[in-house]
Parts: sequence; C-alpha cells; structure tokens
Amino acid sequence: MTTTVAVESTAKKAFAWVYDWPGWCRSGRTEEAAIAALADYADRYRVVAERAGLRLPKNAADTMVVDERLPGDASTDFGIPGAIGADDRRAHDRRQADRLLALVVAAWEVLDETAATSPEQLRKGPRGGGRDRTKMVAHVLEAEAAYARKFGVKHKPPAVGDAAAIAALRDELLAALRAPSDGSPPHPTGWPARYVIRRVAWHALDHAWEMQDRSD
Repeated sequence: MTTTVAVESTAKKAFAWVYDWPGWCRSGRTEEAAIAALADYADRYRVVAERAGLRLPKNAADTMVVDERLPGDASTDFGIPGAIGADDRRAHDRRQADRLLALVVAAWEVLDETAATSPEQLRKGPRGGGRDRTKMVAHVLEAEAAYARKFGVKHKPPAVGDAAAIAALRDELLAALRAPSDGSPPHPTGWPARYVIRRVAWHALDHAWEMQDRSD
C-alpha cells in the first residue's frame, strides 16, 4: 500500500505532505529534501496517529509516491504550505470527517501538552531567532482564529491560558468541519474543509515539534 504524497514548491522551498494524514507535513529546500524530511518525521507523527486511535502503517515512510505537484508562491517561500490541491477539494462524509478531525484533536493535544511542559525561554536558533513559548502559543491561537474564519467560524483570537475561549473556538470549528462536505469552500474567499483540516493540524504540530526540539 502506497503513501500518497503531494508537493508544493518554488525555486527556494518545497513542502511535502500526506493527504490522508493531516499534520504530517514537512519542508525542505527542494522536493527531494522535503520528502526526506517527511519520511524522517514518520515516527513522530505515529505518536499523533496513535493518540487519535489510528494506526500509521510501519512502512508508510518507505512507500511514498508523489501524486500531485503544485506551484508554490511567496507563502511557500515564507514557510507556509499555502497551495490548495485537488485532494483538498474532495468531498467527504461524516465518517471520513470524524477520522480526519480525530487527528486534528490529537495534534492540538500534542501542542497543548508540549507547551505545558516546555520552558518559557526556548533555545534560540543558529541566528539567535525564534519565539519563546508563550509568544509561540499566542501565534498559533491567532492563526487558528484566522483559519476558522476561512470556514465561516468567527472568534476573536483566544488569549493564552484562556481555556474556555480556546475550547469555544476549537469546538465550533470542529462542529463546522464535521458536517459532510462537497469540497467547496463555505464562501468565495474561504477554504475547503480538507484544506482547513490540513492547515490547522500542520500548524499545531509544526510548532509543537519546534518547542520539543528547542527545549533540549
């Protein structure tokens, strides 16, 4: 059984991700580097899958096949997987939505637990950059509120530590995404459900893993 991968790329950067496993997404300077990074993160993503009650095949990293290549843009270069592909526009029923959203919830749990156990001051990058823990969590929450608006869910960005506001945003977004979808965005400037799911899970895990790595 193959692991279907999609890639978006520019001359400077590429992202590779697995459509059926939202959040399993990595970048590199080239398509080959992005796919190699994706494979390297299989075991870290397996923790997310297991938390969601799902089984990631043991050979998932060894059977990757690129099914779709998308042109990137300035967002790609900036470090955002912003291209929306054909698979993002696929219809899904309630059962399929439940599976995908279980992975989103697992990604949030990994993020929240990582933030709770990480030091406030994280190790700086080679150039001395990078957000510390609270600023990183605030950034994720601000982004989630923006992503939710792309699917018609309007909330102010929750404050870090405001558990009730965070739960309200996430619960309403989950309820909206759980409905069967024909793959169309909810409004002309919105995003299709599968892309919202993929983007939310990627962003949560990208920063959770960053916090883990910079807590060493």
